Amino acid sequence: MAMAAAEIESLIKEGVPDAQVTIEDLRGDGDHYAAYVISPAFAGKSRVQQHQMVYQALQGRMGGELHALALQTSTPEDAD
Repeated sequence: MAMAAAEIESLIKEGVPDAQVTIEDLRGDGDHYAAYVISPAFAGKSRVQQHQMVYQALQGRMGGELHALALQTSTPEDAD
């Protein structure tokens, strides 16, 4: 069962403080998404740690309800 983009966005915003989240449905099938997440909570963390924070926010849905997610993360300073 596919996840809606709004649900992905909501979960990430709940799990990552002050996140700005943009979700893109890559194929229009509700199964392959790209997420762009900008948060001050990522400051001082490696890219791997940032991604782990997002995956944790998704509460185990990666690989199940959420089939594919291309993830890009940054701090507000890095996004400029």
